[in-house]
Amino acid sequence: AGMYEAVNEVYKVLIPIHEANRDAKKLSTIHGKLQEAFSKIVHQDGKRMFGTYFRVGFYGTKFGDLDEQEFVYKEPAITKLAEISHRLEGFYGERFGEDVLEVIKDSNPVDKCKLDTNKAYIQITYVEPYFDTYEMKDRITYFDKNYNLRRFMYCTPFTLDGRAHGELHEQFKRKTILTTSHAFPYIKTRINVIHKEEIILTPIEVAIEDMQKKTQELAFATHQDPADPKMLQMVLQGSVGTTVNQGPLEVAQVFLSEIPNDPKLFRHHNKLRLCFKDFTKR
Repeated sequence: AGMYEAVNEVYKVLIPIHEANRDAKKLSTIHGKLQEAFSKIVHQDGKRMFGTYFRVGFYGTKFGDLDEQEFVYKEPAITKLAEISHRLEGFYGERFGEDVLEVIKDSNPVDKCKLDTNKAYIQITYVEPYFDTYEMKDRITYFDKNYNLRRFMYCTPFTLDGRAHGELHEQFKRKTILTTSHAFPYIKTRINVIHKEEIILTPIEVAIEDMQKKTQELAFATHQDPADPKMLQMVLQGSVGTTVNQGPLEVAQVFLSEIPNDPKLFRHHNKLRLCFKDFTKR
């Protein structure tokens, strides 16, 4: 629904056929529908919303062939994690018994050895479409970024001592990238995951990514047309407010107060300095 750009691709196949048959009536109908589709793209610019995606993992022998299988589910736009969790919990709870089914609340890797063999477990995580840098030059519009999707990502914060969150200098992040067997949109609303890779970000890399995100948010807020003062105020408060914990000021104090001796860290140190330079230009 709302994928008007796909209409043009379908008619690209049909138009030459009707042109060869000199079928002016069908060509007139097609061009009328194309005009309608392109008009909707223009009028609904920034207002269309496509799907929301979740990774669902199944653990336990009670699931049979689904045991240790992972799927990406496509849900209607603005579906909350609690909504899909409640639905799946109700469905599988009815099938196995509410006392048998258990939902794993975090997104950490599941250790099967620690699971009760008499129970069925599901783990649900919100995921976002993932693109490599080179892909972004072809995925320009909102439609481009929501069509032909096969790779998804979710992030898990962690520290080396087992806690999820810690101080800036001890905060790591695990990025998990999933690849599905088919691309969304698809005839099914769930597709199995066929490949998984993990990227571990060190604390300074986490800080770099955070600063890049803040810079993008600030750039978006300052270039809105028409201007939105409330959004700009919220972004500024979250970015440069002196009361904000782990804000840019603390990031600079933790990572930029001294020049590192390690050549590997120096590259990240320099990149973070450039991020701050870009941030202050906004």
